[in-house]
Amino acid sequence: MASTLNSVAEIAAPAATMIAAMMTAANVSPRVTGWGFVVFTIGSLGWCIIGIASGQQNLLLSNAFLTLVNLVGIWRWLGRQARYADGSRKATLRSRIEPGSQIVPVSGLTGSDVLDARGDKVATVVDAMVTCDGVSLAYAVISVGGVGGVGERLHALPPEAMTLSPDGIHTALDDRSLQALPEIEVDHWPTRVPALAD
Repeated sequence: MASTLNSVAEIAAPAATMIAAMMTAANVSPRVTGWGFVVFTIGSLGWCIIGIASGQQNLLLSNAFLTLVNLVGIWRWLGRQARYADGSRKATLRSRIEPGSQIVPVSGLTGSDVLDARGDKVATVVDAMVTCDGVSLAYAVISVGGVGGVGERLHALPPEAMTLSPDGIHTALDDRSLQALPEIEVDHWPTRVPALAD
């Protein structure tokens, strides 16, 4: 029985660790990240079994500690962060049918698509900057071109050039106009963005 358990652990532990690493690194949503920590826990428990069976005390102790860390990750991502994501999603959905302006979570802007007038994706939102005095959107940093960050160009898209919606940012600017916006450096963003020229 012990040798069978060890044999299963020798396969499951590295497989679970690799799968969990991909799930958490992707950071697609709180739930995917949280389930990544569940899979990490399976992996760390498997490594504990291997540590016990092989007499490797350091392997056992380090993975026992990692199991505790993974449990905190499960609590944070499947518990706390998932509830926050549910709250913002439900508020967004309710705002579509209730009187007043539609609302979207600021955290939801990062990674969202920038769509042109035809509805085609022309950029991706990297982040957004807000003003402190008026709590309004100063600009969105958008990534144009490239693959996986290689060859991308960053531009600051001013608020007058966009409208927000639950499915992303819409702009009347086409791909050529977006690329004509001043390029910003990845580590040196502007404090203010000039208005678009007419």
